[in-house]
Amino acid sequence: MQVYTKPKPPAQFHAKHSIENMENQKRNRGGRPRKAEKRDEQLAVMCTKKERNEIEQKAKDALCSISEFLRNVGLNTEVKVKCIPVEILKFKGTMNHIAANLNQIARKRNMDDELNAIERATLNQLCKEIQIVVDNLKIMFS
Repeated sequence: MQVYTKPKPPAQFHAKHSIENMENQKRNRGGRPRKAEKRDEQLAVMCTKKERNEIEQKAKDALCSISEFLRNVGLNTEVKVKCIPVEILKFKGTMNHIAANLNQIARKRNMDDELNAIERATLNQLCKEIQIVVDNLKIMFS
C-alpha cells in the first residue's frame, strides 16, 4: 500500500508564494482606493436656466465640478441672515388688514349696493389708518 505524500515545490518557488501565505494575505483587487468618507447624499437646487448657466460657467472657471463648486461656496461662504424688523412685520399685517377691508367694500360697491352707516364709518376709519401709515413711512424713510 502506497501513502500519498505532498509533492515538493520546484527550487525557484519561494515560500511567500505558497498557498498558505496567499490565504493569509489580503488580495489586492486593484482599482481606485476607497475614500475615507463617501459622499452619498444628494441635494437638489431649484434655479432658472440663466442661473444654472452662470453656476456652470463659474464652476468651469474655477476648474472644478459643479458639485465641488457649490459645496465650496455653501460651506465656506458667510451667509448674511435676513432679519426683518418687527415694525415692518407689523406694518405688513396692518396693510393686509386694510386691503382685506377695502376689497370687501369694493366688492359691495361693484354689486351696486349702497354702503350703510357702519360700512361708511369703517371706510372713514380705514382712510385715517392709511393716512397714519403714510405718515409713519415718511418718518421712517426721511
